[in-house]
Amino acid sequence: MKGAMFISVIALAVSTTGARAQFGSGIVLDPTQSAHAAQQILQANQLYTTTVETSRNVIGAYNLAQKMANLPQNYYTAYTNMGRQQWGTLQQPANTYGNSAPWIASAGNGSGAFAANQTASIPYTSQIQGYNSLSVQGQQQIAARGATVDLSDAVNTTNLQTLGTIRANANQRETDISQLETASHSADPAQHTEMATLQRINQALLIELRTQQETNQILQAQALQTLVGQKVQQDNLKSLFQTGNSYQQTFTATTPQQTAAGTQWAFHY
Repeated sequence: MKGAMFISVIALAVSTTGARAQFGSGIVLDPTQSAHAAQQILQANQLYTTTVETSRNVIGAYNLAQKMANLPQNYYTAYTNMGRQQWGTLQQPANTYGNSAPWIASAGNGSGAFAANQTASIPYTSQIQGYNSLSVQGQQQIAARGATVDLSDAVNTTNLQTLGTIRANANQRETDISQLETASHSADPAQHTEMATLQRINQALLIELRTQQETNQILQAQALQTLVGQKVQQDNLKSLFQTGNSYQQTFTATTPQQTAAGTQWAFHY
């Protein structure tokens, strides 16, 4: 502002004395040199202003960096006691007949799911004897219920293996989350640089994706179990209709028919 006022004063002096070659005693005014000097003063003033603004920006950036370095110590300490929800250990069964322990072991680590499921339930039965000699309708009845057993075993085995694998990975998942928590609450300024923060955000997103994937697997298992249950109900309804249809067709042939003579009462006087 001062530089601009000074230049205005010089310009006014040059314009009012342009017709005179001299003012004062022995002093010669050169308008060209005066304008050049004024321009240099203006440039110096602008350079000074830019320098001051740059210094302010540098000081502001330094203060922000200092605050960011002190944030863990000043603010994050209050969050170091966050509760942790971990998967509890499966309660061990009584294992009265020696066939419960394998199922619990498989539910904990996902291994041996097929054998564990078969051991804890009635063993798998192959095709019953005399199946080929049954009627078509009889074979359909047996085959439908046999398919329900096969599908239920497959779904139960898959679900047992899925849940066991998720539970087995829970410990490593808890370790990863604990490491992220420790780094986030650390007072070390190196843990709060832009790159370190972005890396933790990326890791947290990956953990969230894995968790969502496991949730989808559990929902899929529930959906399969529901489908098997609906199949049982549907088979029962179809069987009921087939039984009713067979009853209607064979009723006339298998039930003794009542004749008109049989309905007459004999009266003896």
